[in-house]
Amino acid sequence: MLLFNIGFLSIGIIDVLEILIVAVVIYQIYRLLRGSIAFNIFFGLLSIYLLHFIVEALDMKLLSSLLGTFVGAGVLLLIVVFQPEIRRFLLIIGRGGIFSNGNFWQQFKSGKWESANSGTAIKSLYKALMRMSESKTGALIVLAHSTDLPYFSSTGVNMNANLSSDLILSTFFKNAPLHDGAMIIANNQIVAAKCILPVSDSADIPNWAGLRHRSAVGITEHTDALAIIVSEETGNFSYARKGQLYSKVSIEELHKVLRGSLEI
Repeated sequence: MLLFNIGFLSIGIIDVLEILIVAVVIYQIYRLLRGSIAFNIFFGLLSIYLLHFIVEALDMKLLSSLLGTFVGAGVLLLIVVFQPEIRRFLLIIGRGGIFSNGNFWQQFKSGKWESANSGTAIKSLYKALMRMSESKTGALIVLAHSTDLPYFSSTGVNMNANLSSDLILSTFFKNAPLHDGAMIIANNQIVAAKCILPVSDSADIPNWAGLRHRSAVGITEHTDALAIIVSEETGNFSYARKGQLYSKVSIEELHKVLRGSLEI
């Protein structure tokens, strides 16, 4: 059924429906990739494709031949490079995570979840970290930045609770069922606990670092999140950001890091 004409272009109901479907798919891919290294890789590949288009238009035969070989294997290359992201995307679709519980429409309208006051969240998290340090309670807490890390949170137990120091302390209590694994906090809410994170194999990580520290570095290698660790042996604080581990962090530095991560 024809809706209207724009010059030589005819727009029908099927055309509008197709545009909406493509827009939804692109938005979901953006949600999945944003805040991760794959997002930068995607734009790197896009730059190569644009460069290939330009050199072909300018009839640069040598560059066109070199880039053409790369572009010819584009689909296979995309599958190899984005294998984890493709797996996550299919997993989210399979679980109905795109439209479930109104999440899609809420995020499409606002771009983020409704959250508690940042100042209150900082105080609650800081208080919990201090008490866990005093009692030498081991903990790994991930503060999500530009995405709520749906794939990693799906590996644990969903909580979707307001951020409070008592809830954090009870979660990481050594005899609690959720104390193993990581807690993910996004938009000042506790999204999930007992989450499994990728373990980094970086040679820059010191030998004394355990699984918590390597997992903290691993998640920050794949995303733009901040990971905070409380040592079970010493009670010392460490944090990881952009694949780098910062150990024996002072109280003042920790508070500064928390303010920078939660006041977004």
